[in-house]
Amino acid sequence: MLIDHIEVASGLTEGDDSVWPLTVPAIRDVAKNGLRFTSDLVVLVGANGSGKSTLLEGIAEAYGLDVRGGHGGRRYASPLDKGPLGDALRLHRTAEGSRFTRRNATGFFLRAETAHGMLAYMTDMGVTGYGDRLSWEVSHGESYLQAITGRFDGPGLYLLDEAEGPLSFHSTLLLLHHLRDLVTRHTAQVIYSTHSPLVAALPGAQILELSEDGIHEQNWEDLDTVRLWQAFLRHPRRMFDDG
Repeated sequence: MLIDHIEVASGLTEGDDSVWPLTVPAIRDVAKNGLRFTSDLVVLVGANGSGKSTLLEGIAEAYGLDVRGGHGGRRYASPLDKGPLGDALRLHRTAEGSRFTRRNATGFFLRAETAHGMLAYMTDMGVTGYGDRLSWEVSHGESYLQAITGRFDGPGLYLLDEAEGPLSFHSTLLLLHHLRDLVTRHTAQVIYSTHSPLVAALPGAQILELSEDGIHEQNWEDLDTVRLWQAFLRHPRRMFDDG
């Protein structure tokens, strides 16, 4: 495990709660109480707008990954300024994690909203590890799998933001097996934000649910998204009843 807890610098914690990102309950919770990680596999679960992506982006910026996505440890730093959360976030690294700073901040940030363009650019430029087939020769999901099998290998911090979006059920299982193998074989940590009950079921993962009440550790079977999917699969037509 690289990071065992995160805190927010006093400049942001003393800010106005009516100003973003403190308007997001989960982010406000982190700003006031910090957040502790207990596993090298962490899954963030929550509805749209719960702060999953905001938190993950802040961690990426604080660690040194480009928020546009892609691999870490690049020769040149991102030209983008950090957001308010990324600038204020403090990562408390383990003894092993203390080695992963600056040029040694290896890992990967795979985020759904920028992945297609980022992966297309990397494959078109022939960057190692993103696959041998050009972006226009493969499906969206296949381009994800090329990067996952080629770049999710070795020590570092791996951040995934709803990465299962273009993947089938079977391909999502392949991804999850790959992530388990990654943290088993290397000094690595995975933090994954998702809506998916399948991803949240990742064995050994610490599940953190983001809601209007902040962030709380949760059992898989008690997650809102799990209960909703179970109800739907038992009686799918009820979800479409007018009455």
